[in-house]
Amino acid sequence: MNFHLTQIPERTVRPRTYGLTMVNDKGMSVSDARNLVSGASPHVDLVKLAFGTSLVTNGLHEKIRLFQDAGIPVYFGGLLFEAFVIRGQFNDFLSLLEEYNITTIEVSDGSIDIPHAEKCGYIQRLSKYGTVLSEVGSKDKDREHITPPYQWIKLMQAELEAGASYIVAEARETGTVGLYRNSGEVREGLVQEILTKIPAEKILWEAPQKDQQLYFLTLIGANANLGNINPAEVIALEAMRIGLRGDTFDLFLKKD
Repeated sequence: MNFHLTQIPERTVRPRTYGLTMVNDKGMSVSDARNLVSGASPHVDLVKLAFGTSLVTNGLHEKIRLFQDAGIPVYFGGLLFEAFVIRGQFNDFLSLLEEYNITTIEVSDGSIDIPHAEKCGYIQRLSKYGTVLSEVGSKDKDREHITPPYQWIKLMQAELEAGASYIVAEARETGTVGLYRNSGEVREGLVQEILTKIPAEKILWEAPQKDQQLYFLTLIGANANLGNINPAEVIALEAMRIGLRGDTFDLFLKKD
């Protein structure tokens, strides 16, 4: 904080175990990454190299090292994990993690169909290499087959038991699937039912849209775990977290 204000909610500090902000990197240059670290590193906890962008990003080694030197874990988007698995190259994926010194790993099944027990097997195996983020809800892109809340809970519990450190509640970069309706509106009943069984500290809510971020900050508080944040919006989100944006101005003020 650059100066003192009263009635600012207490934020966790890096390295955080909750209150996380995950940035969605869809192809930042090394210079972009350097600017993000310079301007916002205290407020960035994770950087996801979205979907398969890491294969075609210039200066990948340099960018990853830049974030790692700043104490910010970087990980490959779950789609890349799936791309290796579907091609029978899981051992190559392990080698890739070692080559880039990646110790945060996302496991997903949004683009491939694998039995859930097999997915849990990957989680269990990868948990020996580092911190596993396991994604749930991506199948809900098919509006004819919406996963009911009890099934979300069942999947989340099984994946945590298999060794996942966090569950990523899916929204994709658009914020219009999984947790959300086509309009981007939160499926509030789903979220509230999940929270009856799964601790909020263990869920990373993908929330790329401002209204979605506001919903979780209002529901959970300043230290909600939020993901798929645009790099340019990190500071704005941090201001929102502490009640210094119009949407949350009254949220943490004492009411006399």
